[in-house]
Amino acid sequence: MTVSDPASLLAEGGAFADLSFWRKVAVSGADGGPWLQDLVSADIDDLVPGQARRSLLLSPTGRIRAEFTIARTQAGWLLLQDLAQPRAIDHLLSLYVLSSDVALEDRTDDLALFAVPGRTEPLGAVPAQVSSPSCLGGGRGIDVTGSAGDHQALSTALEHLFARAGNEAVEDWRVRAGIPRFGVDATEEDLPQEAGLDELVAFDKGCYLGQEAVARVRNLGHPRRLVLGLEASGPVTPGDEVRSGGQEVGTVTSAVPTGDGTALLARIRWQAREGPLETASGVALVRAQASSPV
Repeated sequence: MTVSDPASLLAEGGAFADLSFWRKVAVSGADGGPWLQDLVSADIDDLVPGQARRSLLLSPTGRIRAEFTIARTQAGWLLLQDLAQPRAIDHLLSLYVLSSDVALEDRTDDLALFAVPGRTEPLGAVPAQVSSPSCLGGGRGIDVTGSAGDHQALSTALEHLFARAGNEAVEDWRVRAGIPRFGVDATEEDLPQEAGLDELVAFDKGCYLGQEAVARVRNLGHPRRLVLGLEASGPVTPGDEVRSGGQEVGTVTSAVPTGDGTALLARIRWQAREGPLETASGVALVRAQASSPV
């Protein structure tokens, strides 16, 4: 298949990406599920094999330590983590194993991982483990996991169904969709609400690390800053200063060119969230029309 716009094909479910370089950590043991449930921000109690949920690991003060996807498998749980993040999820979680019947195993080199982020229908006859929604975000899509030894066979099977999209196309798709990336648009100094990742928090579930801090912001105040999806009619690059009324109020964190301008994400002070916003060079920034993968 000829790929004229790989990012659009990813959004439409017509392309796949090879994420085999991502970190993959298997969680096993009799206490695996309850142990994860007590630590992570997402509610995973209802997951069955083939289902997945994006989540956060927070510090006791509610700051983000890691963002990852928890996929339920027949054998246990598989954690999928973008390598752009500063700390490995297995190293972070290992501090909490203590006397629990839990084992963490780094399977990064053992497993192949592919994502079809825009897919909504079942994948069909691909001989591998499938989970949804995709670890790339957007609330939809499918991930395919198999043995590293079957990497080429799985890649070929997917190429019969979809176009192949490279890492640059994945980044274009993500930024156009307004999906924040931890390690790029958000940092370890951020609360979930400040990172645009509060949808990964189950505010109504039982206790977990950092629960009181994120609940306090939600119920009693507001975050210090936000990650906003914005559009510009001119060129914008990551690192550009964002201004409002002549004052610096934020920084562009991700930016990709579009047909008539730039799609971008920026960290903006709470007080300046309503704008008007512009770059230091005078390029006007407006809220993106839709923060959606489609």
